[in-house]
Amino acid sequence: IAPMLKNVMPTVVNIAVRGDLPPVNVPILDGKKRRRNVDINPRFEDLGSGVIVDTEHGYILTNAHVIKDAQAITVTLSDGRSMIGKVIGYDAPSDIAVIQIKAPRLKAIQFGDSDKLQTGDFVCAIGSPFGLQQTVTSGMVSAIERSGLGIEGYENFIQIDAPINPGNSGGALVNMKGELIGINTAIIAPAPGSVGVGLAIPSAMAKDVTDQIIKYGKVKRGVLGVMVQNLSPALSEALNAQNIEGALVTQVMGGTPAMAAGIHPKDIITQVTGKPMHSATQVRNTISLRPIGTELNLKIWRDGKFIDIKTSAADPEKLKKIAQDTPKQLLSGLELRSFSQLADGQQFDGVEAL
Repeated sequence: IAPMLKNVMPTVVNIAVRGDLPPVNVPILDGKKRRRNVDINPRFEDLGSGVIVDTEHGYILTNAHVIKDAQAITVTLSDGRSMIGKVIGYDAPSDIAVIQIKAPRLKAIQFGDSDKLQTGDFVCAIGSPFGLQQTVTSGMVSAIERSGLGIEGYENFIQIDAPINPGNSGGALVNMKGELIGINTAIIAPAPGSVGVGLAIPSAMAKDVTDQIIKYGKVKRGVLGVMVQNLSPALSEALNAQNIEGALVTQVMGGTPAMAAGIHPKDIITQVTGKPMHSATQVRNTISLRPIGTELNLKIWRDGKFIDIKTSAADPEKLKKIAQDTPKQLLSGLELRSFSQLADGQQFDGVEAL
């Protein structure tokens, strides 16, 4: 794999950040051993990695947690050149950020299709673990579509056993063709350091977020107006959908595109824009990456047959206003509100709002 790496490694950069933390009030003893409180302004320094995705504009893809709150960003290229990085925008829920540098002779990585990734595929991780720039490790895909870990708001991780460590965050996960198929993001370990359980954000998700950040400076997430949950074996049997994969609609919110399109509770969403769905989390992630106003083509399983439904992604702020304007319901002295008033992305006992 050395020839492949020779082409890919110049696209991976080291990122060093520093900044100020919020002031902290701490007690001290003066020369007469009298105790008093003073404000101090602590500073932080950290290291991470990034991937050049656009040579013309100097855009670099990295993790949001690498550059968030940084007052100064220094980018070091594979050839040793260092320059100041500018934040274009970041999206904390997906942990994706875009920064920019101005430099000639840059090389950009090619995006691969992470949707085609399979457990057992060989991969390489490139980054700067512990500040050791241009470090390569290899392994395989241990699992795909990891979610429910509580690490990020939108999770669909690729699990890998290629060792990654602090400093690898934001670096490239590439396939054997040298294509970017993930952004190395986190590790699961009993102590700092790799034990072979690394997590990467799929390139498909990273690219969708990156495109919106470059265009808008942030992610404008659209919502559909339903709540969904995973199909359990018992639910599948009760709905006569034993061989169907997807997410079960548990509630349709009033005044939303979902209601206008005729989506019903007990519908099973099996495809979104032609992409097969396997879980509630996958449906939520897929729809959340569609910009407001984007047309959504859904395939629904209802009453023993498939139907196609066309709808669109709505502005979540407008839906929140509709929810706020909905009259409250009073019963026996109790004030009740519909679960539809949950904010986008919240979960309730395995139910996903989207």
